[in-house]
Amino acid sequence: MEIILNKKPKSPTIIEGFPGLGLIATISTEFLIKHLNAKSIGHIWSKELMPIAAVHENKIVQPLEIYFAEKENIVIVHALSDVRGLEWDISETLKKLYTMLKAKEMITIEGILSSSPTNGVFFYASNHSKKKKLESISLTPLKEGIIMGVTAGLVLKPKSMNMTGIFVETQSKLPDSKSAAKVVEVLDNYLDLKVDSKPLLAAAEQFEQKLKALLDQTKKTKDHKKARELDYLG
Repeated sequence: MEIILNKKPKSPTIIEGFPGLGLIATISTEFLIKHLNAKSIGHIWSKELMPIAAVHENKIVQPLEIYFAEKENIVIVHALSDVRGLEWDISETLKKLYTMLKAKEMITIEGILSSSPTNGVFFYASNHSKKKKLESISLTPLKEGIIMGVTAGLVLKPKSMNMTGIFVETQSKLPDSKSAAKVVEVLDNYLDLKVDSKPLLAAAEQFEQKLKALLDQTKKTKDHKKARELDYLG
């Protein structure tokens, strides 16, 4: 894999998120890019990546695009592509990016499946001072659980990285904007971003209303079909 940059920020914080449960990491990073007015400074390229070309505002968005929020000195790795089978390669490439930019911290975002309705947020931190800071904003250490994908590749072979994981519970494999909003709130408090997550919560409510309407309509259609079948059978 190749890292292609047209700008190299000095000692930034890197935030990365790859498609997973509830698309929480993808939604969170996309929201931060927009609200921090982050600009594209390059991408990660490999012929092994799924060839997906998104178009936004008449510009091509790479499957693994790298953005930079200059004011906050934050680099955001935003993934649109399915990276299954490439997790080890990508985690090694992110470590190279960390070293290349002499980053202060690598923050990874993940959704974890839960039956709890509370959507709790947990953390993992390799740095003691970061652990204390996360606990000070009322986050709970992840004491039990399974970490998969790119995040697992990063924590299993950290190579002296200052590594922080933010994990939020979700009850659905559908896009979960509410859980993504919780991640944004945590990052806002942790990094003092001064970002308002309310627009994301509003989007979550609209999504849930549309989903509820769709499920209601589906149920009505099924009930109507069942009634017609009963009439036909006498």
